[in-house]
Amino acid sequence: MRWAGQQLDDDGEGPEPLPGMPALKGLVRSVQTPEFAGITFHEVRARSVLNRVPGGSPMPFSWTVNPYRGCSHACTYCTVGSTPVLRADGGTVPMADLQVGDTVVGTVVEGGARRLVRTHVLAHWSSRRPVVRVRLADGTAVVVGTDHRLLARTGWRHVARAGADGHGGAWLVPGDALVGAETLPAPGLAGVRDVLDESRGADRTLVAVEPAGEETVYDVTTTTGDYVAEGLVHHNCFARNTHTYLDLDAGADFDRQVVVKLNAPEVLAREVRSSRWTREHVAMGTNTDPYQRAEGRYRLMPGIIRALGGSGTPLSILTKGTLLARDLPDIVAAGRDVPVGVGVSLALLDPELHRSVEPGTPSPRARLDLVRRIADAGLPVGVFVAPVLPGLTDSDAALDALLGEIAAAGAAGASVLALHLRPGTREWFHGWLAREHPHLLDRYAALYRRGAYVQQAYRDDLARRVAVLLRRHGLDGGGHRMGGRLAGDAAERSSTRLDGGKGAAPDNPEPWPDGALPNVPTAIVEDAPAEQLSLL
Repeated sequence: MRWAGQQLDDDGEGPEPLPGMPALKGLVRSVQTPEFAGITFHEVRARSVLNRVPGGSPMPFSWTVNPYRGCSHACTYCTVGSTPVLRADGGTVPMADLQVGDTVVGTVVEGGARRLVRTHVLAHWSSRRPVVRVRLADGTAVVVGTDHRLLARTGWRHVARAGADGHGGAWLVPGDALVGAETLPAPGLAGVRDVLDESRGADRTLVAVEPAGEETVYDVTTTTGDYVAEGLVHHNCFARNTHTYLDLDAGADFDRQVVVKLNAPEVLAREVRSSRWTREHVAMGTNTDPYQRAEGRYRLMPGIIRALGGSGTPLSILTKGTLLARDLPDIVAAGRDVPVGVGVSLALLDPELHRSVEPGTPSPRARLDLVRRIADAGLPVGVFVAPVLPGLTDSDAALDALLGEIAAAGAAGASVLALHLRPGTREWFHGWLAREHPHLLDRYAALYRRGAYVQQAYRDDLARRVAVLLRRHGLDGGGHRMGGRLAGDAAERSSTRLDGGKGAAPDNPEPWPDGALPNVPTAIVEDAPAEQLSLL
């Protein structure tokens, strides 16, 4: 591809910002190419590429490296600008006036119970969109976007069917009981507690959700993924702040602008040589795939792998890109010095279904060949059979054939995971399902009625059938359990218990497959959540 000829700015004195976009620190040039229609690549020179995972994260690692930033899914949760957001000092600030760095009130779940905590605003943006008015029995009214989510006693709920119907979400209906922030403990937040106590006993029953026209609405990213406004707990977009680190806005730019860290290998090599670096496991592929097609042009991963291996740093790579085969010599060399794990995503064998549901990704046979090449190179490799699509790829025959091929390719282990319809992916998937398999719409609406996770009965049946098949093909050994924390619907149910009781974790038998994580004997890899696989 002739990328040099496609660059948008190169006047010899530093590039000008694109119309409507702020200048990027370290920007070298911006590139568009017909092979990536609608996407602009912004080539930057980054100051740092070694990223610490937030301390409260359940991920099975503490550090990540993402040579690319950006996502094509447009996930939003929006509130009108006049909505009063609760500050950590007990005061309020209009949603429109929030600023990055502000300290407000969010929630965390510990021991099956939710409590109020301080949370920080990481990103703030606006858009214009249709809104609805949510009215409660106590007179509370909030105006929000149709895909906004509020915390009910039964878990997170979209405010309107228009924002969730058929997308795997659940929506509010009159009579639903929302969680009032005044009912949650607030240790260490005396000012907040005093304010909320004024609402104790308020009736948070939903009365109506009414169309309210179109308005400018605002969204934020907070460190907890939520915030409190009008006495209710609101969900927010959790990932968009990653674009603000490089001076791109967290709204539309996140969907259309991909940032490429040209100097990632050199910067990483410097960072891991530091005397302060403790050589903890570094994971790649948990945010964006490091072997997306653009890596064929930029070739960032070889230097990154050499920097980690040469410094004594354990590493893992999660990908569905067969371009990884190009770097097998470097990964093998790193594996002689440090623990290495490789995970490959492979959901199905049917080539026609693959072309329909995963256009632009390597074929199933190409990915099986990648597994074989990794194993033949003497490296451990685990396969994520994800996502399993109800009614399409979940039959015993289909799973047996796929696991048989995976075992024959030399995988050390496999995990089988049902489709998760998270915000951002559910919109695309519902549109695809309506076009390609409309007869399944009602079934999916029922299976994902309660949230992003498929119903527990389906998970239980899939786990029972898969256990037999994994044993048959010798793919059931070891692995890191994903059931060490509450997940899915059960997490949402237990997190809203107001009596302090500890909710029961669901039966979640899927292990992280052998080979996908480095064999590092630290507590940090004991438990791994299925949520990490949402991008597979």
